[in-house]
Amino acid sequence: MQRGLPMQPTVVLLKEGTDTSQGRGQLLSNISACLAIAETLSSTLGPRGMDKLIVNERGDAQITNDGATILKLLDIVHPAARTLVDIARAQDAEVGDGTTSVVLLAAQFLKEVRSFIEDGVSPHIIMKGFRKASQLALDQIQELQITVDKSDPEQFHSLLLKCASTSMSSKLIHSEKPFFSKMVVEAIECLDQDDLDESLIGVKKIAGGGLQDSLLVKGVAFKKTFTYAGAEQQPKHFADPLILCLNVELELKAEKDNAEVRVDAVSEYQAIVDAEWEIIYRKLEAIEKTGAKVVLSKLPIGDLATQWFADRDIFCAGRVAAGDLRRVIQAAGGSIQSTCSDIKKEHLGTCGLFDERQIGGERYNIFEKCPKAKTCTLILRGGAEQFIEEVERSLHDALMVVKRAVRNGEVVAGGGAIEMELSARIRKHALSIPGKLQLIIAAFAKSLEVIPRQICDNAGLDSTDILNKLRMKHASGDKWAGVDVDGASGVRDNMEAFVWEPSLVKINAISSATEAACLILSVDETVRNPQSEQANPGPKAPPGTAQRALRGRGRGMGRR
Repeated sequence: MQRGLPMQPTVVLLKEGTDTSQGRGQLLSNISACLAIAETLSSTLGPRGMDKLIVNERGDAQITNDGATILKLLDIVHPAARTLVDIARAQDAEVGDGTTSVVLLAAQFLKEVRSFIEDGVSPHIIMKGFRKASQLALDQIQELQITVDKSDPEQFHSLLLKCASTSMSSKLIHSEKPFFSKMVVEAIECLDQDDLDESLIGVKKIAGGGLQDSLLVKGVAFKKTFTYAGAEQQPKHFADPLILCLNVELELKAEKDNAEVRVDAVSEYQAIVDAEWEIIYRKLEAIEKTGAKVVLSKLPIGDLATQWFADRDIFCAGRVAAGDLRRVIQAAGGSIQSTCSDIKKEHLGTCGLFDERQIGGERYNIFEKCPKAKTCTLILRGGAEQFIEEVERSLHDALMVVKRAVRNGEVVAGGGAIEMELSARIRKHALSIPGKLQLIIAAFAKSLEVIPRQICDNAGLDSTDILNKLRMKHASGDKWAGVDVDGASGVRDNMEAFVWEPSLVKINAISSATEAACLILSVDETVRNPQSEQANPGPKAPPGTAQRALRGRGRGMGRR
């Protein structure tokens, strides 16, 4: 007689309601999520890219076509798709430009290998092929890139202008490219060329006026801070003034603040008040002795001090933002003092010209002709607030691109030219590789064509026709042939047309996109805890707490 099989005990590993998805279906689902993001971003690519209007939960609207900004504002919840958000942010932080390209490339890599996944090819073979193709692409960029001679300042300046102009060609400000390119390059040239800290470039936005009213201050400019009555009697213009930067409060404290005073006689109270006045006068006299004509403080400067400075022809500003004070130190020299005593000459800064100027509807304090100027300020004008914010984002991308070009000095042609050349070379190399890897590397080569194809689609050109022309040109050795959105033929030599980009933008985009695609391909299971999606209400209060809290309150309750 056959014995019954022993019953297998049920093993419960995860909480009830936990969602687990695994296998090939899960991988294809992740790929579909990434393609949905790429579809949203694809229409923003290139010089004829469209903008997105995004409204947040508070009703604030933003208009942008910057890939990283759009993904940040979309608040994506799909765990796999958030990988693309991360690579766009990394590209923005590292290089500043190419955020849309990196997302489109990663999604296209996944799209091209989706059929292989469906046919049962192991994701590890695909990942191996991608990494090999990516390394091949990076080696080819190193071989193709053109190094610009930095020894000729005129030629190098011209290169930087072209890189800035290419970065702006897909932005809202493309109609003012020459004006803003010059401004961006001059801003980068103001910085310390060994450090190139772009945070020392201040950006101030003033609504009103036209784009051409924007200006670059080779020094520091910041909005006039809150001032008391005596401020209007202070001089607003100095030549070669000494500048003192403080982190000291020059204000009388109200007697009731921060103190309990017990006195036996009125004279004792008066002595305390007199002592407080004595302290602030001592501080003010110490400041006057330094010879400083411009006094800036991170903390408030009260009405007494303001009037005192006005009587002695000294300009003062309190509550200056920490970033602005840091840039004043960088430009004028000196250091921020936390005390008014023992201030020496070397602690003071100086500038050639200090002026308070009306710009639009705002008054600005401007420091120019600074001897140690390693900083500058961009003052942006424009009609709508959203428009000025988009101008700021566009200039940030251009500043980062120019910074990278100064650091490296290697450029490639943009407009899809480098992608088409890489695609042709990798496709040719794939034919020499046996087995499945040949198909994977050929799929990688085909994916690179998404950039020129999308530029054509966004410009309303026939992408199939233009890509065929580009393939023919690259096969015949015209390695810098790219898309021309303005010309009749749709194709031109983009190196001669000065559509230049730092090669670092492309190197970073291809390596980041490959890593993201490999990461998504390596995930075959998602375990989602149901409680992680609900707001955590916190621990429950003990029973009876509410009654105890309300006991004895309100009218009509009987006395005990």
